[in-house]
Amino acid sequence: MPVRLYRYSMQELLELLLANLDAAYLRKGWHGPTLRNAIRGLRAADVAWRPAKGRHNIWELTAHAAYWKYAARRRLSGGKRGFPMKGSNWIAAPARIDEASWQQVVGLLEDEHRQLRELVSSLSDADLRDRKKLRVIYGVAAHDVYHAGQIQLVKKLRG
Repeated sequence: MPVRLYRYSMQELLELLLANLDAAYLRKGWHGPTLRNAIRGLRAADVAWRPAKGRHNIWELTAHAAYWKYAARRRLSGGKRGFPMKGSNWIAAPARIDEASWQQVVGLLEDEHRQLRELVSSLSDADLRDRKKLRVIYGVAAHDVYHAGQIQLVKKLRG
């Protein structure tokens, strides 16, 4: 039988959602490296490498994760379009990735996580009762963990 989230107080539910977002992105995760920890310490050469032609590199995986935090925030708030990078979903890496372009993507990911977390913190009780919105929020955490795993694999393949 599925867990009925409405047995939690709205404050408890909100705390659970925020803890889930943070466990996937910020804090030490039970599952292994969080998304933030998976990209920590990487340099331009690390993130530009592709495991094979047509496969995503770490720069693209990071930009993709930032985009989906933005997309989730828009779905939750109904906000206007305005992702700071050209493109959507899978944004192509620049032809030459340097430290500045890498740090720009990392900063964007950090900023999108912060904005999403702020939005989730401000949701009303009615929003927290909306199962579609709940799925979006815990889906972002699952998305972060998935791509953290991909990044770890790409790092391992690179050696």
